Amino acid sequence: MEIVLASKSPRRKQLLALCGVDFKVQEANVDEILDESVSKVDAIEKLALHKAQTVFLHHPEALIIGADTIVLVDDEVLGKPIDTEDAKVMLRKLSGRTHQVITGVCMMDQYKTVTFSSVVEVDFCDLDEKEIDAYANSGEPMDKAGAYGIQGGAALFILSIRGDYYAVMGLPVSKVYEQLKNW
Repeated sequence: MEIVLASKSPRRKQLLALCGVDFKVQEANVDEILDESVSKVDAIEKLALHKAQTVFLHHPEALIIGADTIVLVDDEVLGKPIDTEDAKVMLRKLSGRTHQVITGVCMMDQYKTVTFSSVVEVDFCDLDEKEIDAYANSGEPMDKAGAYGIQGGAALFILSIRGDYYAVMGLPVSKVYEQLKNW
């Protein structure tokens, strides 16, 4: 069965490759708007479902994998920063705090649809303005929820995590792998 990753994220592509399967990539091209009427976990799973359904229309014989990730601090969603100043604001909010990263996944084919999520607690160290400026100006935060990439320069800021490291990067690899084995 053909597998299609409904994402433009280079990180998700790299992570799905760890599962040892051949796959294609097609961007979902959907508005990434969270449903405010449901829990954050349900909202991110609905968004992953929407991405998968959009790509499924073009590949009805394939297994589609859609995913999305949000960062939550004090129940506030930190999306992708719109510019460097926005990235600095987000990094200040994360500094010295614990936040959640939630990655929702939807896997679907013509016979079944499975959605699930991974919730990870991440502890940031205290950041000074020099660190915030340097990281924000590096450009790395610009395409990442919460304005940081755990696998990049922000690794310096992570005190600890409780949960799936790869879910923080954008795809809970072990959960996806288990679903692929059972598919």
